[in-house]
Amino acid sequence: MSHLNEYLAEKRAAVLARNAAVSSGTAQPAQLKAHVRAEGRSGVRRLRIREHQVISDSPPDFAGYNLGPSSPELQLGVLGTCVTHIFLIQAAERQVPLESLEVEVTGVIDPRGGKPGHEQTPIWPHEIGYTVHIDSPASRAEIDALFEAVERTCPILNLLRNPQTIRAEVRHTDSSAAPRLAA
Repeated sequence: MSHLNEYLAEKRAAVLARNAAVSSGTAQPAQLKAHVRAEGRSGVRRLRIREHQVISDSPPDFAGYNLGPSSPELQLGVLGTCVTHIFLIQAAERQVPLESLEVEVTGVIDPRGGKPGHEQTPIWPHEIGYTVHIDSPASRAEIDALFEAVERTCPILNLLRNPQTIRAEVRHTDSSAAPRLAA
């Protein structure tokens, strides 16, 4: 069985190097970018981040083909991956040994949300929670301190708990106008 402890040694070196860059003033903010395009005929959403691609789709009961997770499911998954990563970072930094680490994230989305008779039902994922399964020889006090550090420093967890103002704009074009003008 493969354990996380060898990886945590590598992670610790990376964390210490990143912390040194922050301390020395050489670390800079990273610009994040994601691009999503809805595909014709299927409505599948192709999410591209750097050189990576994820397909998002709806279940059949919402005109989807079930080719990938829905957006609310992806959000829960993103929370889970971030919590997991921050546990690894904090364990590496604190030298807390981990044999294994798993995070389960749950939530509810109600298709009736906002509809007549359900005006008070949220339209967004709610009742979100996560459970961490840790196999470690560390003491309960060390695990509790690790958990507190994760809760304090996890970017996505804190984004969801402290939402940001999101700026938005729509850039409208009419590609059907060009053929009409040429005619």
